[in-house]
Amino acid sequence: CMKPLNFKEVLSFSSAEDIHAEFEKLNHIIHMKSGSYTLKLASRLYGETTSNFLSEFLEATQKYYNAELKAVDFIGAPEACRAEINTWVEEQTEKKIKDLLQPGAVNTMTRLALVSAIYFKGNWMHPFCEEDTRESDFEVNQVKTSVYFVHRSMPYTRISKHGLQILELPYKDKELSMVILLPQKSTDGSDPLHKSMLTQEQLEKWTSRRNMSTTTKISITVPKFKFEMSYDMIMPLAKMGMTDVFCEEKADLSRMNGKKGLFLSTMTHRAFVDVNEKGTEAAASVAMTKTWGLLDEMIYFTANRPFLFFIRHNKTKSILFLGRFSSP
Repeated sequence: CMKPLNFKEVLSFSSAEDIHAEFEKLNHIIHMKSGSYTLKLASRLYGETTSNFLSEFLEATQKYYNAELKAVDFIGAPEACRAEINTWVEEQTEKKIKDLLQPGAVNTMTRLALVSAIYFKGNWMHPFCEEDTRESDFEVNQVKTSVYFVHRSMPYTRISKHGLQILELPYKDKELSMVILLPQKSTDGSDPLHKSMLTQEQLEKWTSRRNMSTTTKISITVPKFKFEMSYDMIMPLAKMGMTDVFCEEKADLSRMNGKKGLFLSTMTHRAFVDVNEKGTEAAASVAMTKTWGLLDEMIYFTANRPFLFFIRHNKTKSILFLGRFSSP
């Protein structure tokens, strides 16, 4: 599990100006047009139409975050507002994320809602072949699942102290990578992913290319998986120290509409991840695959038990997705 951090540590910025400028720069770099992946981040504020938001605030959210504020009638038609929000998110995410807000998520008391959804689709640098897909047991519940099997050199390291194998699966053009952290098998039935506290510094050190072998011959077995997760972000952010904005008595969002009384009542995030064998360069990449003899030394990376994974933008080292695969 990740070590808890407060909100200032997470952002690592000393001032509001730093936050706005750095996020503007990060959004620009990550969203640069690329032929190797599709990344769509759908973020928008929805505010009650009677709140009269200031033009300075609206201009800043558009400039720094490419996120406009849409005035809606929460008081008179909350369900219609919910449907409008869901339709917009669905359009922004190639129809992969539907019904972001569930019934009751907004009501006549809602004054401000922030929604965020991210959609990612990437092509592997070295695609897996459908012919190499087979059925295998997942150790936790012995459920049969489709897995990909291949022999290839990939960035790899082993952290013996923590019983972790770490494998990097680069996407086409190496702009992004999926990194898998696979713990050793449990001998007492406990969850090894909960035994150690991983920190941001450790992850950066362990997954740095200079600390990983790129020539190791690896027998890779990874599951094919697709999942969609939805999160109410209020509690996670509160644990990092962001509390006042969700409390009507304490929130001070006067720079948004010129007066107090405005607070954030709904903040929902949903992510969609699909890991499969497809890639636009499949034919050329397959031809590059090296065949090894039986006598060559081989490392086995068999992801048939719970593991952590994250998708990283390599230039900025930004983690776009972070998740745990527990069972098929």
